[in-house]
Amino acid sequence: MQAASRESYKVAAERLDAYVRGAEPSAVASTADDILSVADLLRREPRLRRALSDPARSGEDRVGLLTGILGGNVGADALDLLAALVSGRWSAPSELLDGTERLGVEALLASADKAGELGEVEDELFRFGQVVAGQPGLSNTLSDPIAPAERRAGLARELLAGKARPATIRLVEVALRGFGGRSFTGALTRLVELAADRRDRQVAYVTVAAPLSDEEERRLGARLSAMYGREVSVKQTVDPEVLGGVSVRVGSDLYDGTVLRRLNETRNALAKR
Repeated sequence: MQAASRESYKVAAERLDAYVRGAEPSAVASTADDILSVADLLRREPRLRRALSDPARSGEDRVGLLTGILGGNVGADALDLLAALVSGRWSAPSELLDGTERLGVEALLASADKAGELGEVEDELFRFGQVVAGQPGLSNTLSDPIAPAERRAGLARELLAGKARPATIRLVEVALRGFGGRSFTGALTRLVELAADRRDRQVAYVTVAAPLSDEEERRLGARLSAMYGREVSVKQTVDPEVLGGVSVRVGSDLYDGTVLRRLNETRNALAKR
């Protein structure tokens, strides 16, 4: 987002935080669903996006337009938060869409946090991503941008029924619609990181040839926490092709100590002789 859009989003996010402090988890979840439904509407209706972000209109005029369109279709709390969004200045209509979607996601994560389930939601999102990545046919089906999003969401709901929390399933649906303009895989990764960030944690993606024991994972997490000055949420991927050792990615930092990397380096060095 550009500066004006970031400032407008910040105002709405602060209002969301104030609302969450005094609301029940179920009420926050319902508000989140309303906001995400409006994000879906904005995605389908580019003319509406343009009208609600038009700098030639006053903030009051844009709020009036929003209220007239939504009527009684969303709750009062969602409408108040959406009004905070559209009354601000947006650098582009697409940034209003991104801001609306992000606000709905943050509300959903906040509802899980208040219910004491945010850590589980974070893990469920990551594990679902791992399951999808391990089945090329499923991955292609869920990532297909041509297939209707609702059909793909229906498949995801079937797969997750009884295995994941409602907040997780709703977030997967958001990912399938291309959260923030990302691919399905990229959107899932971003949602995992937002969930961790709300818990004031950094995500470390760890690739190993064989699963780490609980104690090994704990020690690795403690070492990374000391390095980054923040609690670290370790996410393991088992890939026998790395042969041994550990690869760790934290943000843009990559620490690759795998046997595969060393073999590749040796092969490249021999090829240059």
